[in-house]
Amino acid sequence: MSRRSEQASEERRGRLTRARVLDAAIDLADREGIAAVSMRRLAQELGVEAMSLYTHVRSKDDLLDGMADAVVARVAPPVRPGAWLMTLRATVLAARRELLRHPWSARVIETRAAPGPATIAYMDRIARILREGGFSADLAHHALHVLGSRVMGFSQDLFDDKAEVDPGEAAAFAEQLAGRYPNIAAIALAASHEGGLGGCDDDIEFAFGLDLILEGLEARRVATG
Repeated sequence: MSRRSEQASEERRGRLTRARVLDAAIDLADREGIAAVSMRRLAQELGVEAMSLYTHVRSKDDLLDGMADAVVARVAPPVRPGAWLMTLRATVLAARRELLRHPWSARVIETRAAPGPATIAYMDRIARILREGGFSADLAHHALHVLGSRVMGFSQDLFDDKAEVDPGEAAAFAEQLAGRYPNIAAIALAASHEGGLGGCDDDIEFAFGLDLILEGLEARRVATG
């Protein structure tokens, strides 16, 4: 390596920070998927030696922890907070929009062993909305359990029905099911997305479930208030 190259490498290492490493890892995962993120590849992206990354991230797990926390840190609070239900709804949907910008992030978040500081701060924001909305500490605790991963902007569906399906093929399949599984077939045939059968709209289903939960929590809050 030439002296000039060595100096350039030293300058890059000198400018390296944990935040810069995490941002580069997030950008890489957004472009190529989380499987593409390795210490070696990340070092290449940053133009440094892989060993220099360990000053800022202790391990691959520490890198993933930091990436998950950095995404949560980007969730913007509502511009105009209002009643607890609408404020919490807006906060959760803001979290969902942020996670959808990073399709890999939900899986990484749900596999973390412990939350990072930004995630703890976000959960404290959620708890504050509930407490200031008239929830007791006990009811707020139950609410967080009921909301589960949904409070972070995602939920685990029983089946993956997001794939594009030809409406004609979907209708034919539902009719085949009707003889043996009439209730499932009836639901499949009744479900309409943009005028026909096919994959469900995850955003619509997410908001529908969130609204049911929030309305139920409001009813319980009033009943126990």
